[in-house]
Amino acid sequence: MNKQLQIFTNGFVRENPLLVLNIGLCSSLGVTTSIFNGLGMGMGMTFVLVMSEIVISIFRKKIPSSIRLPIFIIIIAAFTTIVQLVLNAYVEALYDALGVFLPLIVVNCIIMGRVESFASKNNIGNSILDALGMGIGYTFVLVLISFFRELLGGGTLMAGTALKIELIPEAYRIGVFNSAPGGFMVFGFLAALMQGLKIRAAEKQNKPVEICTEPSCEACNAVCSSKKETPADAASPAAPAKEGE
Repeated sequence: MNKQLQIFTNGFVRENPLLVLNIGLCSSLGVTTSIFNGLGMGMGMTFVLVMSEIVISIFRKKIPSSIRLPIFIIIIAAFTTIVQLVLNAYVEALYDALGVFLPLIVVNCIIMGRVESFASKNNIGNSILDALGMGIGYTFVLVLISFFRELLGGGTLMAGTALKIELIPEAYRIGVFNSAPGGFMVFGFLAALMQGLKIRAAEKQNKPVEICTEPSCEACNAVCSSKKETPADAASPAAPAKEGE
């Protein structure tokens, strides 16, 4: 896998901002009551992330290190304002549904983290790939959470659009999925599934995850800096001295 492809795909699984890095959770749990809201939030975030990384990557050598964070915030705020104005003008229903989470894109940990750790240190091409990968990975998880919450909690799919369909009668809907605890439940199941897939992939590559189950360090088979000998050395006792030696 070449470097560019790896940068692009990092945000899908290996460094997924929600399921792996666990950042940006506030918006993911606040707006994912419907697929329409989750998709809209993801697309808005992706636009701001891509444009911010492009601008910061272009001017990364011109931005003084001492004031880089205020400048990053100003750039992110400018593109967030563009998203707000466009949604307010053309998709007012989505603008009202996202509410306060839309302006909070400015201080979203995902955007701040990527512009600081990646865009400010890499060229424009790699920055675009990084932003697209992180944005797509973020949006995919938002839509996935929204799918389960809307279906189980509201009994519908694509509510708020002309494509709305009702699948579950009102009497069989689980209202808790429309609230914050329901969002945490769905997110927890997806995060656990992600960890399970990562462990299985490691096992297929003959790289099992070492898990210490004993309270004492002596019972652990992992090699670490606190041990002076490897497990192989510890497992093979010293040969008894022969008579006459």
